[in-house]
Amino acid sequence: MVSGTKQDLKTAIAKVTELEAQKTQLEADKEELEAAKAELSKNVEAKVGELNEVKGTYYSFQEKMKQEIDRGEINLEQTGGKLRVGLVDKVLFDPGEAEISKRGEGVLARVAEALAGIPDKQIQVSGHTDKMPINSKLIATYPTNWELSTARATQVVRFLAEKANLPPQRLVASGYGEFHPIASNKTPAGRAKNRRIEILLTPMLAPKTMSRAKLKAAVENKTEMKPKADKHKKATSKSP
Repeated sequence: MVSGTKQDLKTAIAKVTELEAQKTQLEADKEELEAAKAELSKNVEAKVGELNEVKGTYYSFQEKMKQEIDRGEINLEQTGGKLRVGLVDKVLFDPGEAEISKRGEGVLARVAEALAGIPDKQIQVSGHTDKMPINSKLIATYPTNWELSTARATQVVRFLAEKANLPPQRLVASGYGEFHPIASNKTPAGRAKNRRIEILLTPMLAPKTMSRAKLKAAVENKTEMKPKADKHKKATSKSP
């Protein structure tokens, strides 16, 4: 009878211990869920704030560039957290030129005012051309549409950084030549639409850094692999 009571006591103690462990785990799970909920709520609030910023900039562009938008010289497109501004080339440049015109400087100054309203976005400026070859007068300076589109994007970026005082670390310039058309190149109207500058606002991506320990390990790993590669190369060269 005594042995049975002892066994029952051991069983009860084990059950209590098990229940306490389960309780501790449930409390830990609850804390984890509450933390995840708080983080999710924080992310949602940040996303809503980001979308409101983009909307504000969109409306700012509409107000500042109303005349050009009404004439079809500038178009705006907002998708999610991104804002795309398209400017036909004649707004910024004289035909076949990469230097920004006086009118273009005025337009870009107003564009910069709107861009300044979003301080945490990367500003990607891309140049695009139609499919027409470079004429003989300009071919020495711009051998292909690659050079012309890149030069135009670079000029816009320089203006935004040097004259409009936008942070240069937020600016990116790229040239797509004739290879990203938005209309047919078979008609004058289509070619006019394809000759454009696009400004795309996207989230800033912080540069990835590598700790000293990881950098040292990577260098050591590369050093170890080199003799093996050399040995394999020698063995391969000796084989018939």
